Amino acid sequence: MASAPIPKAELHLHIEGTLEPELAFRLAGRNGVELRYGSAEELREAYSFSDLQSFLDLYYELMAVLRTEDDFADLARAYLERAAAQGVRHAEIFFDPQAHTSRGVPIGTVIGGLARVLDDSEERYGVSTALIMCFLRDESADSALETLQAATPYLDRIIGVGLDSAEVGNPPEKFREVYDRAAALGLRRVAHAGEEGPPEYVTQALDLLGVERVDHGLRSLEDPELVARLVRDRIPLTVCPLSNVRLRAVDRLEDHPLPRMLAAGLLVTVNSDDPAYFGGYADDNFTAVRDALGLDDETLRDLAANSFRAAFLDDTRRRAYLEQVAAHEFG
Repeated sequence: MASAPIPKAELHLHIEGTLEPELAFRLAGRNGVELRYGSAEELREAYSFSDLQSFLDLYYELMAVLRTEDDFADLARAYLERAAAQGVRHAEIFFDPQAHTSRGVPIGTVIGGLARVLDDSEERYGVSTALIMCFLRDESADSALETLQAATPYLDRIIGVGLDSAEVGNPPEKFREVYDRAAALGLRRVAHAGEEGPPEYVTQALDLLGVERVDHGLRSLEDPELVARLVRDRIPLTVCPLSNVRLRAVDRLEDHPLPRMLAAGLLVTVNSDDPAYFGGYADDNFTAVRDALGLDDETLRDLAANSFRAAFLDDTRRRAYLEQVAAHEFG
């Protein structure tokens, strides 16, 4: 009998990226949305990408099925059921309001539907949760500012802001003002950087946006001074191995730089990113890197512990989760 997955936090997870084909078709039917695929199987076959942009094109297309609070609640419920089964005990969940408001779906509908499920997620699923609102970096800085303003009535539901979508040509410096405003509101700050973009984007995210965590950050390894800074300041990197392969940031999982990142002393965590599209949820990523990179049990324990060290948790909760990791017995 297989042992239970090691307890872990998931810190790089886009709720829209958990939309499995079967749920997409169910919501499409409920909302009268016509998809250009004949079946869930045909849609799943379309989940083959050449780069980040080819993924984003389909990702945004399928968001058309998300219309009501019930839709967002169903999406969150489906994710949490899978996450709990994969050993996730705490999830800091990204959502993309601009991708919905641009379609006429109010931000309150998005947050209301998600919050309806997240409010009792710890009791129902054994997973504590928090929401991080992301700005789309290929939209304007003014749009990001408008989104932050629109979110003001819901700040009791949001712990932080992030930055995602097409990275190349959209440097962090573009969003300096909105991050300054977010900081003034007491929000935590993270940002995608150094996935397809250069290591300079990671430096900008640190210097200009004041981020406390870097999402992805693979290309940081190209800059030894940056690596030294990340190690010294204990800035976490939320790495997503299966995503990196599916989006061609890494050719093969066996070539993934995760071992080099750990050897350099970086505070690395393993996450699923957009698991419906990339072939695996949180523990699937742990299993995949174990098998492809030959990681031993104690390295997996370190990665799990890192996830709680990097999470936006109070010290009491963090200690409790770290005790669970330390007590875990591998099968």
